[in-house]
Amino acid sequence: MKTYPIPMVPGPVVVPEVIRQVYLEPYGSGDLETEFVELYTRTQRRLKAICGTRDDIVIMSGEGMLSLWSALKSCLVTGDRVLAVATGVFGYGIGEMAQSIGAEVKTVGFSYDETINDTPRIEAAIAEFKPRMITAVHCETPSGTLNPLEELGRLKHAYRVPLFYVDTVAGAGGVPVLADDWHIDLCLGGSQKCLSAPPDMSFLSVSPKAWEIIDAVGYVGYDALKPFQQALKNRFFPYTPSWQGVAALYAAAGLLLAEGLENSFNRHDATARFCRRRLVEIGIDLFPAVGAIPSPTVTAARIPQGISWEVWDRRLRERGLVVAGSYGPLAEKVFRLGHMGTQADIDLVEQALNVIAEAIQQR
Repeated sequence: MKTYPIPMVPGPVVVPEVIRQVYLEPYGSGDLETEFVELYTRTQRRLKAICGTRDDIVIMSGEGMLSLWSALKSCLVTGDRVLAVATGVFGYGIGEMAQSIGAEVKTVGFSYDETINDTPRIEAAIAEFKPRMITAVHCETPSGTLNPLEELGRLKHAYRVPLFYVDTVAGAGGVPVLADDWHIDLCLGGSQKCLSAPPDMSFLSVSPKAWEIIDAVGYVGYDALKPFQQALKNRFFPYTPSWQGVAALYAAAGLLLAEGLENSFNRHDATARFCRRRLVEIGIDLFPAVGAIPSPTVTAARIPQGISWEVWDRRLRERGLVVAGSYGPLAEKVFRLGHMGTQADIDLVEQALNVIAEAIQQR
């Protein structure tokens, strides 16, 4: 596989050497060794700090989508009402996921170049629909946007909605996440974005109310959350846990906490602002337009007029830069630079933007 000297894909990001070395260490069976239980517990504590919660943390072997499906299947039964507040590919997609397992879904939708606003419309939908669960995406990576969640959490709490489900896979570690303050019951994360680990682990916080519902639903599939409630106490996991994966997540979370979360947030924000400013100077139109909140972890921009995505991607790769396209309605229209985790580095982004400036001049 060809590698590129300027990697700017929005996940998986470049994995630092200290985390790669974790996978070379000899490990035993997590189900048998006390050391694994201790490692798992220490990793939970670090992830609680990153997610801003005192709730339990479940760590699962599998890419971030595992936690998204696991939380839905473990908490919903046929006919449950889900209010999906959606601004992009993943927000609308989560509603479709819930619908596929039998939930009755109502979507409060926004365009892909917006972030969550119009609180009265959301509040009216909650009051009328009376959902069992509200879902939202914190960072919509295909759109390069960051949704504010505090007001949504306030409405959840005020209307006594049992569950608030939030995908912050591309946010946790790079932007503030305050799961408890925002009344989030299921705060979903992954290893391969701001944490800069390989894409093999997912995690989520689970509130006491969520555990109560999980217990009542009793879902028993491979991706079920219920067995994790007593896994540490009983020292028995529902499937063989990845010792290496948990160790890598522990190391990755440790790097962020050693840097300081505020310092990490500032690094991501400064890099994103630099990226957006330089793109405009080069003559690239940003996506979304003014008005939406751009994400500090990923920037989306319009492919230059008159150039196809295929040609644009090839031009950049020929110069050593790899970026990402987008999905859904934004496919073939938008490209994205992932300045998250190890890639939230102004020097790296400057190299990428120099390539873009050169490529746009090619005729």
